[in-house]
Amino acid sequence: MSTTMTAEQIASIAERTKRYTLFEWGTQDVDPFVVERGEGAHVFGADGTRYIDFNSVSVSVNIGHGDPRVADAIAAQLRKIEFASPYWATEVRAEVGEKLNALTPDGLEKAFFTLAGADANEAAIRTARLVTGRRKILVRRRSYHGATMGVLPLAGDPRRYAVEGGVGDIARIPDPYYYRRLVDGQSEQEFCEHVLAETEEIIQLEGPHTIAAVMVEPITGSNGLIVPPRGWLTGLRELCTRYGILLICDEVMSGVGRTGAWFAVDHEQVSPDIMTLAKGLTSSYVPLGAAMFSGPIAAAVQGVPLGSGLTYQSHPVGLAAAKATLEIYESDGLIENSAVMGDYLRAGLRELAARHPCVGDVRGAGLFNAIELVHDRETKVELFPLTGPQDPIVREVTRTMVNNGLLAALRGPWLMACPPLCVTPTTIDDALAALDKGLEVADRITSAAGAPPPPHTRHTYPAALEALR
Repeated sequence: MSTTMTAEQIASIAERTKRYTLFEWGTQDVDPFVVERGEGAHVFGADGTRYIDFNSVSVSVNIGHGDPRVADAIAAQLRKIEFASPYWATEVRAEVGEKLNALTPDGLEKAFFTLAGADANEAAIRTARLVTGRRKILVRRRSYHGATMGVLPLAGDPRRYAVEGGVGDIARIPDPYYYRRLVDGQSEQEFCEHVLAETEEIIQLEGPHTIAAVMVEPITGSNGLIVPPRGWLTGLRELCTRYGILLICDEVMSGVGRTGAWFAVDHEQVSPDIMTLAKGLTSSYVPLGAAMFSGPIAAAVQGVPLGSGLTYQSHPVGLAAAKATLEIYESDGLIENSAVMGDYLRAGLRELAARHPCVGDVRGAGLFNAIELVHDRETKVELFPLTGPQDPIVREVTRTMVNNGLLAALRGPWLMACPPLCVTPTTIDDALAALDKGLEVADRITSAAGAPPPPHTRHTYPAALEALR
């Protein structure tokens, strides 16, 4: 049952949250949104205002908010057994493991269940190093694989700066970022071949015998939602096979229906050696991650200590949520709806792009989409660089969308468009209308408005941190 809070109650919640808890990544100069409940593709503020969740919170609430079938499954599991040792067997562990064996690409056989994507990725790289006897991991320049000490340095993202010193055995391969890296006159296929040739050269120079794995997001998520040209992932799979290197595909964000297929690798029928999952696995109703390992890797660790473990490994409540969620994807036709509604959404985004000079590119797959905001379509200068001081107009853009009933994520120059997979055409139309208002604000600082391109400034430490250095 929903309730509407008074302004004083809402202010108290926000104030106490700020006083007693810390917020992630940025400074603590935040004005937190006080949420009361969710329903489908919408969330409701504590004052009763309804908003479209255009980012599925963290590109994770795939089935939509407030589904009682998942809540009932969680409650039933809690009444049955609330926690089990990682060394015990439970019915739900067997069921979800078997289901993932059936859903994931041929060749992936066994699941190692974790709490989130980060520790699934940690288990992936630890196991790759264990079974190959090599240390080096190759990753994309623009990437993100989680926030723990083991995987944050892998990121091609400014968030790695605080922890990457002293962490070795990482080399970077080029991104298949067609919008920003193409050479004039180069076809998408020619660009793809060029990127793969560059990647092969890096493999040769690094020494294949030193490389345990290449780890990639099939579609880069929070670092620009980069959709590669068709053939890139197939070519990468072929390179890894040729040089005896494992391929790890991080499907934490792109997996479980988000791209209009069960997994992003399915679009090219690629089977990695290891694939990691989280987010959509339980639609984020409770934490759960998984690393899926191929048959040969599972056989290699049969008699060797795995080297990865967690108190909450294979937690039965998380697995109960996953079981119910996976059933909903199928019963409600959400994978198919992601594909159809994704086409509908991108058509609307392209129509907006034609009217707003701040939009440089529209890209995506299924309901995994982004628009890239630029100062100038010719130079492609980012309207809001990812590093450096935040432009005050960023908050104005976000505030305008919120005032029009839209919760959308704007990270650097990328405005994400990733609603829940249950979204309808009517809700998409409403979201596009609110997005239109936000883009009007962004248009004010483009070159079309007569302003000079903003300088790219490097990050500087706040005075409070400088005093500690």
